[in-house]
Amino acid sequence: MSGHGQSYRAAALAAIGGFLFGYDIGVMGSAMAMDNFKSYFDKPDAFMRGFIVAMLTLGCFLGSLIAAPMTDRLSRKRSIMIAAFVFTVGGALQCAAWARWVLILGRVIAGLGIGVLSMAVPLFQSEIAPKQLRGRLISFQQLSITIGIAVSFWIDYGFLHLGDTTASWRVPLGLQIAPALLLGFGITSMPESPRWLVDNDRDDEAIAVLAKLRANGDKTDAAVLAEYQEIKDAVMFDRRTALRSYRELFRPVLRRRTWLGIGIQAMQQLTGINVIMYYAPYIFLQAGLGSVSSTLLAQGINGVVNMGMTIPAILYVDRWGRRPTLLSGSLIMGLAYLVIGAVMGATGTPVTLDDGTAAMNISSEAAKYTCIVFVYVFVGGFAYSWGPVGWIYPAEIYPLRVRSKATSFTTASNWLFNFVIAQVAPIVMQAITWKFYLIFMAFNWLSLLVVWYFYPETKGRSLEEMDKVFGAPSAVNTDDVDDGHELEETKGKA
Repeated sequence: MSGHGQSYRAAALAAIGGFLFGYDIGVMGSAMAMDNFKSYFDKPDAFMRGFIVAMLTLGCFLGSLIAAPMTDRLSRKRSIMIAAFVFTVGGALQCAAWARWVLILGRVIAGLGIGVLSMAVPLFQSEIAPKQLRGRLISFQQLSITIGIAVSFWIDYGFLHLGDTTASWRVPLGLQIAPALLLGFGITSMPESPRWLVDNDRDDEAIAVLAKLRANGDKTDAAVLAEYQEIKDAVMFDRRTALRSYRELFRPVLRRRTWLGIGIQAMQQLTGINVIMYYAPYIFLQAGLGSVSSTLLAQGINGVVNMGMTIPAILYVDRWGRRPTLLSGSLIMGLAYLVIGAVMGATGTPVTLDDGTAAMNISSEAAKYTCIVFVYVFVGGFAYSWGPVGWIYPAEIYPLRVRSKATSFTTASNWLFNFVIAQVAPIVMQAITWKFYLIFMAFNWLSLLVVWYFYPETKGRSLEEMDKVFGAPSAVNTDDVDDGHELEETKGKA
């Protein structure tokens, strides 16, 4: 951490935004499995369970779209602060919900805050990070998501033992307000994005921030002045040569990157990760775990696996590179879904539980635990690969002039696919049981082919060097930089 302590601290604090999303995913998925929650909200069926979950992602979709003008006009840091306070309102409504519509309204409002955070946090992290640590610092976002999921699982498991009382789910829903307030107030003490400052002609402040981030406040440090000049040159080049509108995203010079950013965010959802996270208790029921307590315990272990397997990405993604990490993750996740589906299909008999949930009666203990273990294998495969890199790649490939607009656009695609999957998954899972997992097996192996043929390597490049990676005119000469994956090898594949 030597020389970059301030960058680490700022990136870690901003990543609390990821914790809020992860916690909300986990707490709702587990709460819906509690008997008191079901009875209080009139035993929601598969459609209504999907609707309750999906309303958060609808809010996230809308929030990610307003994030671009918000982060450009108000700054990255102020946008994070405002979004955190919006989330507290949504969290309070969910905690106090006395009817379904209040719960759903709270989830939409919380989603608005998360939507802004999901775009603004990786953007902020990418713009304060030195190029050799950018993947690591943006990975803090995904690690925080996994920590939030794990914490919520264990809190729900603990509060389940309160018995038949609304406190068993109200308290877990209310606890998410605390980290939101910590983020909202804490981010005010962090530096602003130096690239946003230069783009708004606040050059002296930008130099001061870079000095604080890179050289313990020394404004005369040669590396600080060189990085400032690189940013300044890129900003001036953009002003001479480019428009600043959404239309530019689909002009020839950026069209490829736009589709790659949308594609990687969409494919992150099509891995099926949030099916596991939203509906894991129901998946464990399908795998043959019979009680709510045992399914929430299995869910808690799931959260620990997710969190633990994100740590290798933080340590090594800047060494491994983006492509190998994505490719290996797709292979492992597809294999895991194949095993889960095949074992359920070969050894289980479809049954309907008392609450109408479709499950599989798996008599073989070995088969039952094989399914559960491979759920953990899938989660581990996602956690080190598509989890972090799905956020890293879109945050680093665009020039400053359109970076906020582009990441807003790509993040919106993530939430759109998340919304559709959250709404459809419980219905399809109910209808086709084990065959459901084979659909995501196919998606994962398709993503392997897409990454292999279309996605170039970006590790080791500064943000200002990305135009060169994608063969576009650039203000920066990077002919002497080795990106670990030659441009000529991938240029003709898009």
